[in-house]
Amino acid sequence: MGDPMRIRAAETNGVVDVKILMKHDMESGQRKDASGKLIPAWFITMVNVKAQGKDVFNAEFGSAASKDPFLNFKYKGSKGDKLLVSWIDLRGDKRSDEATVS
Repeated sequence: MGDPMRIRAAETNGVVDVKILMKHDMESGQRKDASGKLIPAWFITMVNVKAQGKDVFNAEFGSAASKDPFLNFKYKGSKGDKLLVSWIDLRGDKRSDEATVS
């Protein structure tokens, strides 16, 4: 399981702007270590964000996503919405964090 995500969500005129920074090494499987061996692929494959229990964002990542990926998206919502952000990676590791829209 990775480090906690940094989640910021603010509502303006009925639109919630969500910013998420996920801590993950995101190895593509194409880099080599100091001895020349390939570093196995290990990256986030799926991301889901729920607001008040309903899906507002879904994504599938591939090996091209950078280390510590950052997401920014908007949805129609309101202050006080409870957000649940979850991801799963190639090894089956999972992370979920919550935030409240301000």
